[in-house]
Amino acid sequence: MQAIPVLHVTDSRVSERFYCAVLGFQVRSRYRPFDGRADPCYLVLQRDGARVHLSSFRDDSVAGAAVYILVDSVDDLFRELRDRDLEAAMPPTDQSWGNREMYVEDPDGNSLRFVEEHL
Repeated sequence: MQAIPVLHVTDSRVSERFYCAVLGFQVRSRYRPFDGRADPCYLVLQRDGARVHLSSFRDDSVAGAAVYILVDSVDDLFRELRDRDLEAAMPPTDQSWGNREMYVEDPDGNSLRFVEEHL
């Protein structure tokens, strides 16, 4: 089984640029039902096997959600994102429950929690 979060975004083009140019995701699919309009839009993005879905459709989720994304090295990802001038909401931190985590916020306030599990 696999769970894939749907994060609500208000401007799909701004979000697509952030997730792709800054976070390094790639677009797997893009659905815009109304010709000539950027929104509403449903995006499927992937990076290193992790998928997230972004939707600007009114009834798909709410902005401000949090999602954990498992990574091999939080520190490597932090350096990569720092080189792209992204400031982490929480830099790599060893948590008391054993994980190493870094938090990033997208333009809509969704929290992307990159996690290196050590449980």
